[in-house]
Amino acid sequence: MLTADPGLEIAGEAGTAADAITGIAAARPDVAILDVRLPDGSGIEVCREVRSRDESVRCLMLTSYADDEALLASVVAGASGYVLKGLTGGELVHAVHQVAAGDSLLDPADTRRVLDRLRDRGTDSARDERLGALSAQERTILGLIGEGLTNRAIGERLHLAEKTVKNYVSGLLGKLGMERRSQAAAYIARIRAAHDD
Repeated sequence: MLTADPGLEIAGEAGTAADAITGIAAARPDVAILDVRLPDGSGIEVCREVRSRDESVRCLMLTSYADDEALLASVVAGASGYVLKGLTGGELVHAVHQVAAGDSLLDPADTRRVLDRLRDRGTDSARDERLGALSAQERTILGLIGEGLTNRAIGERLHLAEKTVKNYVSGLLGKLGMERRSQAAAYIARIRAAHDD
């Protein structure tokens, strides 16, 4: 489908998050089409890692179903677009061209709806108490996760070893009752959205 378009060239393919990160770094495509769910992780994490290394790569997230948390995490990770797999071949080609041209395929109404819904759900006192359980360093690292930084980038910013950052991230996820960085990124985005009002 994509190869049939004379304006597009396939730079590479990958079946796992690890292969995608390596392949994208080597090929440096204009657009990376990423499945939100991958066998060994998340396309959202791939997007965050790729964008932390090279902001010129635009990421188009592809998913089977609408998921408010995944949409918000994609926005936080720096994705340029978020589309459902049900779109036609022509629509996908058009989406790739739009993202390559610098346009956003994150519908402002959808993004606002998600932020409003998460803000309403995310400002109760239990959530604020969870944030209060974090140390000052953990809160700093949580904020940097919310900016889409990788462990390595956080380490560079805070002058910490990557392994030390990884330990802090594991600790703060445990205190927040979360399993994945994307949950923490969505959580801090909800808090920031609530405080912006």
